[in-house]
Amino acid sequence: MKKLIVIIIMLAIIFVGMVVYKNIAINSSNSINIQEISQIETYITKIYMWKEITGQALPNFEDINQAEDVWIWEVVKKNLEDYEFFYEQIQEKAKELFGEKLTKEFPKQGTEYIIYDEKVDKYYAIGMGLDQLEDSFLLSEIQKTPNGYEVEIIEYLEDYSQTLNEEEDFIIIRNIKEEEIAKINNQEEEKVKEIVKNNVDKLNRKKIVLKQENEKLQIEKVYEVYQ
Repeated sequence: MKKLIVIIIMLAIIFVGMVVYKNIAINSSNSINIQEISQIETYITKIYMWKEITGQALPNFEDINQAEDVWIWEVVKKNLEDYEFFYEQIQEKAKELFGEKLTKEFPKQGTEYIIYDEKVDKYYAIGMGLDQLEDSFLLSEIQKTPNGYEVEIIEYLEDYSQTLNEEEDFIIIRNIKEEEIAKINNQEEEKVKEIVKNNVDKLNRKKIVLKQENEKLQIEKVYEVYQ
């Protein structure tokens, strides 16, 4: 029985490793382990938004306080567990995601998508119109730094507008300019990442500087990687 348990655990570790490393498109430092890759991908997923709402899924900035307000607060809203919350919850979540360097304060009057109800002194998340283009990224390179990591990602869009068509049920892979890169059958969605890896030269790349703070990751800088 003990041997069986050990085998199951080993298989689970191998499976997790295969899933995580499948999301690495090119290279990573030999000193980066599976847990680190998983933590990095999870954090970037938390802050990766929708360009039709925030302009860019992940904007460029030299300092977190230079990032556009709409992106900052939509990231915070995305990571709050409820659809209604107090002002203090918003501020606390912002510090958790972006660290103490963030000096921005959530506007008391609310935002376009976070409405203030003065009767109960609470804020409510409201719906927003999203298109059928899913903003996505693929980890490309990861390098350790003294304070954290430098991570390169490849950005792309998954267009599901044709998946509702019974005659043409397929996904279109597009770059962030919405130009078509490839088209695959909806039943072959597992091929998306491989297509992205093979079309790096047609896609946008960004470098993300992450700081490791008390076992948490916090974004410090984002900039374009030019071909």
